[in-house]
Amino acid sequence: MVGVFRRSLSFPNKPTTRPSKPPISHHIRSISLPCRSHPLISQLRDEITDLKSWSWNPDNRTSAWLCDGLSRLKDVHDSLHDFLQLPQTHQVLSHKREWVEKLLEDFLRFVDAYGIFQSSFLALKEVQLAARVALRRKDDSKMAVYLKSRKKMAEEIAKLVSSIPCTGPYTIPGSAVVSIADTELTGIISDVIEVTVSVSVALFNGISMSFASRKSSWMGVTSSKKSKKVKMEERIKEFQEVGEANMWGLRKKGEEEVRMVLKRMQDLEGCIADVESGSEKAFRSLINTRVSLLNTLTN
Repeated sequence: MVGVFRRSLSFPNKPTTRPSKPPISHHIRSISLPCRSHPLISQLRDEITDLKSWSWNPDNRTSAWLCDGLSRLKDVHDSLHDFLQLPQTHQVLSHKREWVEKLLEDFLRFVDAYGIFQSSFLALKEVQLAARVALRRKDDSKMAVYLKSRKKMAEEIAKLVSSIPCTGPYTIPGSAVVSIADTELTGIISDVIEVTVSVSVALFNGISMSFASRKSSWMGVTSSKKSKKVKMEERIKEFQEVGEANMWGLRKKGEEEVRMVLKRMQDLEGCIADVESGSEKAFRSLINTRVSLLNTLTN
């Protein structure tokens, strides 16, 4: 006898009613830079903006204006140094070794340029003292040596402009930007490079153009009035005031005229000391920034 089997449809049991619970929130961690409200980022962006305004609006190109730019540059690099110490920044840069190595090369060029400038200014201080003695004695031969040394120094400083990484906006390699965190980081470093270039050009061109002879200052420049005006505007007031015209024919100058030139020389020495101090501080901050970048590859 064959048994009869009946088929039946079965459904899953209804879920047991349970008291509702609030959804559990999960905090997802990601490798990213601090939010834009982070004090370091806000401070750095403000300092960069101020420095850009300084370079765009040179109301009066004096040694005080130049020292202000160097001081602002130091502040920017000090903040960047702190920014590079953040663990989040280390994490992002650790995946961009090729780009960081290029940055290290660029910062090395900055450091070298400022190192050469420091050496040139140290030599300038020494010849300034000798020039004051020659001025009091109305020694034209010693003054000629001073002017020759000053002109040589101006030519050496002028060459530093071509040694810095670039003279325009810093270009970020396309492969270096792959996320929002990358964009933020590369944008900040790009801006720091840009303002470092602008202050460096103002420093090197300002001093070299002020000390160069009128003939050499127009070499390689077109005869247009606009080009000449740009070159003149790059000069620093106090450095330009002690020009070659005041140094020639000392024996023919009266005592009062010699005293006036001597007073300008003394004032210039004060300006030289201020610029030397400002560039020395900027030089040290550039070294610290480069060391911080290097640590992102070694740590």
